[in-house]
Amino acid sequence: MTQEIPVLEAGLHWGEDGRVRCGWHGGLPDYLLYHDTEWGYPVDNDRRLFEKICLEGFQSGLSWLTILRKRENFRRAFAEFDFHEMALFTDDDVERLMQDAGIVRHRGKIKSAINNAGRAIELIAEKGSLAAYFWSFEPQVKDRPARFDLAAYKANPLTEISTRISKDLKKRGWSFVGPTTVYAFMQAMGLVNDHLEGCYCRPVIERLRQDFKRPA
Repeated sequence: MTQEIPVLEAGLHWGEDGRVRCGWHGGLPDYLLYHDTEWGYPVDNDRRLFEKICLEGFQSGLSWLTILRKRENFRRAFAEFDFHEMALFTDDDVERLMQDAGIVRHRGKIKSAINNAGRAIELIAEKGSLAAYFWSFEPQVKDRPARFDLAAYKANPLTEISTRISKDLKKRGWSFVGPTTVYAFMQAMGLVNDHLEGCYCRPVIERLRQDFKRPA
């Protein structure tokens, strides 16, 4: 207990395996697995990047846990987030998706994901890949908090860079890509390392980011 109190105050959590983690997973097994094996790991796969930014759009106004638990349903419903296939979806597909209880049935978000598929194809034609586009915005060290603790986490629901990306995407015709949504995407896809100081994953992600070959 003498160790537990300061850990909790720091936004951290002692796991049953003896490891200290960011506390936001709440000890829920699926959320904990996501924290340990996905969140913050650098990603350069276009389909995964597109899936994530779509799902962050669906998450708007909801919890990420809700979306995470429906993720396989979303993948099935949206052609595994193959944006070339999604861009061909019609009004009939929109109606089909509105009847799918396994996903979030929000007409605006469904139509946004389909629209964004077409915009992704356009962006790839211009920039070479979604990865090249998004990673070109990776923050420099000087743009990051010197120490990423709970106070820094709470103070950064969005950043100047996520706002810049959001504005650029909107100019390109994307939707449901506000600056908070974009920053959550950046956190999850490894463009930043927002595991808290003291979380066992933080140095793991740092090493992966150091070895990660940034897409040209």
